[in-house]
Amino acid sequence: MSAPANLDPAPHHVRRTAAGWVQGFCRDGICRLLGIPYAAPPSGENRFREPQPVEPWEGVRDATRPGPSSYQKLRAFPEIDIVPLIGDGLERGEDFLALNIWAPQDASDRPVMVWIHGGGFVVGSKDAPISDGTSFARSGVVCVAINYRLGIDGFLPIPGIPTNLGLRDMLAALKWVQDNIAQFGGDPANVTVFGESAGAMAIANLVASPLAEGLFRRAIVGSGHGRMVRNIQIAQRLVRKLARILKIEPTADGFRTISPERGWAAMEKVSKPFPGIDLRDEEGHEPVFGISRFVPVYGDDVLPEKPVDLLNKGVGKDIDLLIGTNSEEMNLYFVPTKVRTRIPSFLAKWLVGKSHPDARTALKSYGLGEKKAGHAMTDAMTDMVFRWPARSFAEAHRGRTHFYEFDWRSPACGGELGACHGMELPFVFKTLDVAKGPHGIAGEDPPEALADRIHQLWVDFATDGSLPWPEFDARNRNVHLLGSDETIHEPVMPAAALIP
Repeated sequence: MSAPANLDPAPHHVRRTAAGWVQGFCRDGICRLLGIPYAAPPSGENRFREPQPVEPWEGVRDATRPGPSSYQKLRAFPEIDIVPLIGDGLERGEDFLALNIWAPQDASDRPVMVWIHGGGFVVGSKDAPISDGTSFARSGVVCVAINYRLGIDGFLPIPGIPTNLGLRDMLAALKWVQDNIAQFGGDPANVTVFGESAGAMAIANLVASPLAEGLFRRAIVGSGHGRMVRNIQIAQRLVRKLARILKIEPTADGFRTISPERGWAAMEKVSKPFPGIDLRDEEGHEPVFGISRFVPVYGDDVLPEKPVDLLNKGVGKDIDLLIGTNSEEMNLYFVPTKVRTRIPSFLAKWLVGKSHPDARTALKSYGLGEKKAGHAMTDAMTDMVFRWPARSFAEAHRGRTHFYEFDWRSPACGGELGACHGMELPFVFKTLDVAKGPHGIAGEDPPEALADRIHQLWVDFATDGSLPWPEFDARNRNVHLLGSDETIHEPVMPAAALIP
């Protein structure tokens, strides 16, 4: 179908979606179409409903601006600038269930990569500068980035509303890609979904979800896994706690009266470590380790069981999986804040004990008594929160699985930031310019050659599943070190005895 006569017919400048025409812009062979809605605004009657169809529009919709994100406020962070990692979240608006597309101007049947951002399920945006998709489009990929509901609206199992609304938003966005991406030069039969942190946790859940069958062919899970989920009954402790703070009934009608601003203030209160809230399971484990109170739940149609249990039954076996972690994940949280160097032993035990039933053993397994308490805690939590659960997820996956470890050490924070959480992102997206400088996460002069190599690995995997190192399983623990470009046979780490 040809474009309306009043529109600029430049290739990939004007395209038709199922809901109507959109007009973006092209520059230097790359076309960008921003803020395209994949679902109706989640406001009014739609606020706590499953994602609803977009209302068709007449004429052309402007797709040159990214638009708003899910409501959020950023806290100040010491020493490093985290805005490039998660965006500023400043633009307010209800029409945020939207996506961005970056595509080669002459694209046709190109591989598609769909980015799901991180941010602890409470902050983050498709528009974070570090995850700009231009370089993927330049490499021949049609890159898509999506927003989804966060916090109370996306990941709080309020009685009377559908659970896992944030995951349901992602499923709706992936369905939109299946129905529309060919109009932008993408191949709907060759979709790779990729994400980091909370986005990767969500993708791990989608790999295991029966509702995601047929929506993507490959998955890249960066610093994520399927363990950060709670059963609905435990998660509803959070519903009741928030309701007490907000002085409402813990019901759908009660939460519908709460504005995003009031909801955010209550979320900040309940997220503080003291007095906090007990979200441990019957064995004394809190799988999120206090990083976020808001995570997906299992026991519904999205996740009938824990994701790892579903993988063990063969769910997701037809999906090619690339999964990995960073070698010093928790440095992001504990180095700039000085926790790593200053926390006393008793407080380290208390903090770990809020999530693990035997904090003393956990910390001793990582050197407590031989090194500073903060160093032992940082190393223990790096493995318990990220590295070991990711390897467990890889072992459970019955399909083709490859594992990586990002080991390049950033010189930021006096050389102590290292290979922390999120450090791989400017290398994956080739956006080092927004991650460097005196307060940049990657320091003053990160290696461009490493970004070229890592970015190309991601592109090759999305194109045809190829990777230059052997697969990972429980017996052949092949882990490719991205920084040093070598594959090791990795031994089982101490966290294996600490995490069920």
